Amino acid sequence: MFDLDELGWDEVWARAFEPFAAEGLVPARVAIEFNHIFGLFAETGELQAQHSGSLLHRAEGRSQLAGVGDWVAARPAARQATIEAVLPRRSQFSRKVAGDLTEEQIVAANIDTVFLVMGLDSDYNPRRLERYLMTARDSRAVPVVLLNKSDVADDLAGCLAEIMELAPGVPVYSLSAKRGDGLDAIERHLGRGRTGALLGSSGAGKSTMINALVGSERLKTQEVRAGDSRGRHTTCHRQLVVLPGRGLIIDTPGMRELQLWGGLDRVQEAFDDIDALAAGCHFTDCRHREEPRCAVKQAIADGQLAPERLTNYHRLQDDAVSLHTRQNVRAQIDEKHRIKTVSQSLKKLYKSRDR
Repeated sequence: MFDLDELGWDEVWARAFEPFAAEGLVPARVAIEFNHIFGLFAETGELQAQHSGSLLHRAEGRSQLAGVGDWVAARPAARQATIEAVLPRRSQFSRKVAGDLTEEQIVAANIDTVFLVMGLDSDYNPRRLERYLMTARDSRAVPVVLLNKSDVADDLAGCLAEIMELAPGVPVYSLSAKRGDGLDAIERHLGRGRTGALLGSSGAGKSTMINALVGSERLKTQEVRAGDSRGRHTTCHRQLVVLPGRGLIIDTPGMRELQLWGGLDRVQEAFDDIDALAAGCHFTDCRHREEPRCAVKQAIADGQLAPERLTNYHRLQDDAVSLHTRQNVRAQIDEKHRIKTVSQSLKKLYKSRDR
């Protein structure tokens, strides 16, 4: 049995659900996904569910299907259920699916806070965090940076200063999940009915954090490799965990790669320091590459900007341009397929009338 309010249900969700309630469906929240089988939290308890055939038919891509954190309209039958619809998301952390396929993957939905977790061991990588911050800003959730494993940090103060400069306006905390130190930093961004999501590379300590918050070994953990601090992907599936009276948190598998789904405007937002410096460039369309009298390159020469930050800015900008091109090609292919399908349907209709 679950209290829907504790799962994040409110009057706004209730109004969105009204058409489905009239059909005899029940609201439920997606807690876990495993090979197209979903675990749902509903008032009656936990339900095992699959998408309905009609929903699969209507969906134009996997991003329109249910993901962990989604509120869905379900048709229950004993302890089984069918997901008939996904309620419109308030927020979502998305990335491009791994590999060559140009498609959006929903990592976590309807989250209030995105906790970006990075270890202070060999996992420490400010350039990778820039990519996470950019995607987090696109999610419509509040980003928070958690620097885990403070107990093994060689220069804790220096790391904190570097990340705070890299992420102006974003709360940055250091903690040690293994020792249970600093976990109140997570709790202060949660609360009854509020949802957070932990994102980061494998071995950053996400599952250890949840175990410490729950107070038991709820999720499996393993030691990281000594050579590079990489984990062994103990968490294999995204999972929503209820912290009774204190909110909800989504654990996610470590990401080997975080391919962007947002556009160029998100790159500008994530690198607002470079954008501000660009106002002093001689050319208004300066790309800060080979152009002369570039204020951004001058800032690097003067020691005001780290050269690695501009390098990552260019890399993310190139990624965003490449993605935009591929999305346009995919849209053209989809449109041709749609026109062909409509044309074939019309031909069948005309043939049937001529008989």
